[in-house]
Amino acid sequence: MLDKIPSVETGLREALLRKINNKTKPAGSLGVLEKLAEKIGLIQQTLTPELVAPHIVVFAGDHGIAQEGVSAFPPEVTYQMVLNFLNGGAAINVFCTQNGIDLSVVDAGVNGDFEQNGSLLDYKIAPGTKSFLSDPAMTMEQCRQALRSGEKLVNTLQQQGTNIAGFGEMGIGNTSSASMLMSIFCGLPLEECVGSGTGLTDQQIQHKLSVLQKAMSFHDLEKDDPIQVLATFGGFEMAMMTGAMLAAATRRMIILVDGFIATAAFLAAFEMDKDVLDYAVFSHESAEQGHKKMLRYLNAEGLLKLDLRLGEGTGCALVWPLVQSAVAFLNDMASFESAGVSNR
Repeated sequence: MLDKIPSVETGLREALLRKINNKTKPAGSLGVLEKLAEKIGLIQQTLTPELVAPHIVVFAGDHGIAQEGVSAFPPEVTYQMVLNFLNGGAAINVFCTQNGIDLSVVDAGVNGDFEQNGSLLDYKIAPGTKSFLSDPAMTMEQCRQALRSGEKLVNTLQQQGTNIAGFGEMGIGNTSSASMLMSIFCGLPLEECVGSGTGLTDQQIQHKLSVLQKAMSFHDLEKDDPIQVLATFGGFEMAMMTGAMLAAATRRMIILVDGFIATAAFLAAFEMDKDVLDYAVFSHESAEQGHKKMLRYLNAEGLLKLDLRLGEGTGCALVWPLVQSAVAFLNDMASFESAGVSNR
């Protein structure tokens, strides 16, 4: 299984804070950017961090639970959206191009075959999960395979020089999976975890909640075995993302976490190894109702609040310029001494 994540050494914190506070500005006046610069410095264990070859990976997979009418969109949209990614037409394509971020699309378990395409990475485990209303979504071996595939992908990114990666997803029905993971890992009732997803009406949300409550009662799981929870309720794209997040942390990469689905995958990673939190930058607070409570459980805050609920890793792409700004001011902004400016 995955290696143990190295703990972030905090001995450098005092020197980082001294450097940040000695810039030509009132202490704390760059707000959250100062905390972000400190975190990145600690992750990289340096006073002069670098951001190299940023990369976003979008994992795609179909969900058997989508057959139970829990989404506003039909299941075939997963396949169709992967084609859209490959043709450059989705929001994540636009934002990655705008910001100079490399993008990879992964078939983790889409119900459909794709023509050979240099932009698509084929890690397909099966053509979608089973409906967890009456079966585990995947077998334990399939879940472990997904985790290993996420690790393999991150190994490739590291070999290419990447030290900061964001992870997104596409999978009709995956807000249902995320709600189940959130409920178990955060210890919250499903009513607080289930939202509108892709735009359900109030009546449709009630149907979704009813389906998920039946599934929760049927499986009756506790969170003490996070891989079993992930196998029972997750999607192939979510399990692969969990493995990628854990692997990125073991390699001391900065992890950009997207919204509701990605944070659910991160919750699974967190239950497997708490130290993953030290490497995570939460890009935004989603409009999906459960996301704020997920972040609260992790004692984390999203950098942006734009009422996003698209997924695809879009929050990671949008927050990238702020991450760049945090590193830029830490490295390039004058100190009081170098600028000849009087301090307080």
